[in-house]
Amino acid sequence: MKSMRSLFSIPSDVCYLNAAYMTPRSKKVTAACLDSINQRSTPWRMTANDFFDDVETLRGLFASLLGSAPDNIAIVPAVSYGIACAAKNVNIRKNQKILMLAEQFPSHYYSWARMAKENEAELCIVETPTDLDWTSAVLDSIASNKDSIAIAALPNHHWSNGAPLNLAVISDALRDIGASIVLDVTQTMGACPIDLKAIQPDFLVTAAYKWLFCPYGIGFLYVADKHFEGIPLEEGWANRRNSDNFAQLVNYQENYQDGARRFDVGERSNFETVPGAIAALQQVTDWGIDNISSELDSKNTALAELFSRCGFQPPTRERRGPHFQGLAIPEEMQSTLVDVFAARNIFASQRGRSLRISPHIYNNEEDLSILETALKSIV
Repeated sequence: MKSMRSLFSIPSDVCYLNAAYMTPRSKKVTAACLDSINQRSTPWRMTANDFFDDVETLRGLFASLLGSAPDNIAIVPAVSYGIACAAKNVNIRKNQKILMLAEQFPSHYYSWARMAKENEAELCIVETPTDLDWTSAVLDSIASNKDSIAIAALPNHHWSNGAPLNLAVISDALRDIGASIVLDVTQTMGACPIDLKAIQPDFLVTAAYKWLFCPYGIGFLYVADKHFEGIPLEEGWANRRNSDNFAQLVNYQENYQDGARRFDVGERSNFETVPGAIAALQQVTDWGIDNISSELDSKNTALAELFSRCGFQPPTRERRGPHFQGLAIPEEMQSTLVDVFAARNIFASQRGRSLRISPHIYNNEEDLSILETALKSIV
């Protein structure tokens, strides 16, 4: 892929390596958001179709990127919302277990912690393996607890450092014991392909403001067919049959719209953000996730080599995602490194004791030069 820097408003002296925190809006997404704000200035021009058409376009775009049908996708505002929907529709009994990773992202923790407490169940936490081989660690935990695991709540890449899980292999083991599978793929979706057919999750949720370039406050929930009759988190008017007929909304409907639409958040038609999300997903579709993943793998490898030359110890290729990595921060730099970087217009994250480096297609050779100059003067 050629450099995409010109599609973004990133100054030439800024080295932004923080896509796992959030990606910058592209110029195209910004323009779509501004147009949509202006549309709300003339509400008399808006019709019932405006509440439904763009939402269905957005649903279809995400479904295509994931490899699912639009009927399987709900529009949600955040990972926490999607996880709460999932928790309402999977079952656990007293003394059963919910399988999770150590230091999992909070939005994929709190609902399960509550569920465990309310049902006298238990969180089964897989501790961080010293070699970051999460797949083996999770499989070992499944084997040790196969008679008690009811739910597995997992990511595809650990959010703090990009360490991957082979979900196709893990899901096979989980299906063998009849466990429900609920995934948060926020740090994967848009940057790496996801083999939905191989994994077959019950629910899968992602925020969209990171690797999918969408406005903040939009996310997506995949719902397996077997949960189409599930209980939604709330009862929005637009989620019921014939809700596009505004004159008849007082005739309450027993039936929901098809598929996962019953799980859509209220005011899903957010006129200020949905058009921007459409523009973002259209751009990701045009680039192609396979192409993006290959490009990010190349950039991430170059960054790993640069940090290695400067005295850091990056994870091996098989222990990091193609799109981001976590590097151990030297003890003497734990409280200062990110701030020192920021003072030089280099932006990354610290998560725990790791420096999280996450490039994207807007990074170029000049960024590497800026970073190398800084590292040589700092380390």
